[in-house]
Amino acid sequence: MPRTLRLAVAQSTVPEDPTDRGALRAAGQEIRTLMAEAAGAGAQLVQFPEGALVYPSKHVMAAGTDGELVPADWRRAAWDVMREEAESIAALAGELRLWTAFGSLHPLTPPNRPHNSLFIVSDRGELVARYDKRFLSHTEVSYLYTPGREPLVFEVGGFRIGCALCVEAHFPPLFDEYERLGVDCVLLSVMVDDAPRARVAQAYGTLYCYWVGYAVPAQFSATVPSGIVAPGGRWLAQCPADGQPALAVADIDLDSADTDIDVALRYARPWRRRAQEGLYKDRLVAGDPRSDIRTAF
Repeated sequence: MPRTLRLAVAQSTVPEDPTDRGALRAAGQEIRTLMAEAAGAGAQLVQFPEGALVYPSKHVMAAGTDGELVPADWRRAAWDVMREEAESIAALAGELRLWTAFGSLHPLTPPNRPHNSLFIVSDRGELVARYDKRFLSHTEVSYLYTPGREPLVFEVGGFRIGCALCVEAHFPPLFDEYERLGVDCVLLSVMVDDAPRARVAQAYGTLYCYWVGYAVPAQFSATVPSGIVAPGGRWLAQCPADGQPALAVADIDLDSADTDIDVALRYARPWRRRAQEGLYKDRLVAGDPRSDIRTAF
């Protein structure tokens, strides 16, 4: 089995108005342009931000007449354009032989609100999976979306890939769950202008010793651009922090000669698992009077 997977992480321009048909078309075209660049760089998988086709602003979809927030009227969204652009992205993925993960909306039967999702398209151009955001912000769950239910792990060439979206970075159990599911990499796609969230992504690379793809919209990249975190927490590659669409490309190499990655994969991750599975049980002391806290000195 191959031991290396080339990952490209994109920062693309994310529109915020699902009623703006022109903006949806432009987002789709930009995604396809970056897909072609990723394929040209030898990538086997490309990751895009949360809502890469559209991340609806609450001020567009959930604003009442007096400025207060109200449940979104999803009948206003250009669902036909979103579907056409998604189908074009999938078709190009098949032509390029490129696995593609991109954010958009998935409609449910009315009156249910849509999911905020990450769509996974295979290198055959087939939609093979969809990750529905499980933990939503207060505004999202109150006015905009239906939460998802399950984690998602998909495989590319034998590599196990997990998925998470934006505010879910603040829910460590999700990332611990992916470690227990044996992933090699988690794709964390966000729609936020927030430097601490990028540091949290690095922390998960440090704690769980897997790669993390961190995809942010181009318009927020001046704060922290898109990039790839190695096991151990180091940025392997990052896009320019210039507000422009771009790609960061790096290899997920299970046989990496980089000392920090090797230590994380060969020693830190297995040791952490053994420790949690009861490595220390036989080392505990019971019944020794000196173990009483009152005899500590």
